[in-house]
Amino acid sequence: MSVGSDSALINAIDAALPQTQCTRCGYPACRPYAQAIVQEQAPINRCPPGGDTGIATLAQLTGQPTLPLDASCGEHQPPQLAVIDPSRCIGCTLCIAACPVDAIVGGFKKMHRVIAPDCTGCEVCVAPCPVDCISLIPHPQIDQWKTEQAEHARHLYDARQRRLQTKTDAREAKRQDKRRALLAAARQKAKAMQEAAQ
Repeated sequence: MSVGSDSALINAIDAALPQTQCTRCGYPACRPYAQAIVQEQAPINRCPPGGDTGIATLAQLTGQPTLPLDASCGEHQPPQLAVIDPSRCIGCTLCIAACPVDAIVGGFKKMHRVIAPDCTGCEVCVAPCPVDCISLIPHPQIDQWKTEQAEHARHLYDARQRRLQTKTDAREAKRQDKRRALLAAARQKAKAMQEAAQ
């Protein structure tokens, strides 16, 4: 397969995945899983949110036989919604940092809320919560993942990745500026010492 056709197949597989970014497949997001499938590093049956329908779609795209869902990745469930118990939330912000689609809002030591239309039910926010105040319920607004929800979730995920990269780039630029300032000060000091010694 050529690089161009690999890229097209990765895009097609990524578009077929539900974009919950749940990591249950063993990859950090849906696109890396799509890449692993194309590179024959992962089977097509590791996406619980996609279920049997998703596996059948991936089989059709890749020309592989349909497989049962890998039970080690979890079981297929209808779309879920994270719900935060306001009486137990301590405002630690760990769930906000964990959410791959920025579907949780709140501030430090303030109660957090889930933006229901944006929540993919990925469960990634549940484990970091130190007070176990997040639960999952059947999503009241989504009964089955459709292309529109997947595209919306991908847009949110990509926007979050850009935001995080911007923050990382700004920290790195600040670190480099500080390093340059220290080097300039050291050079200035060395020059002053040389001049004083003459």
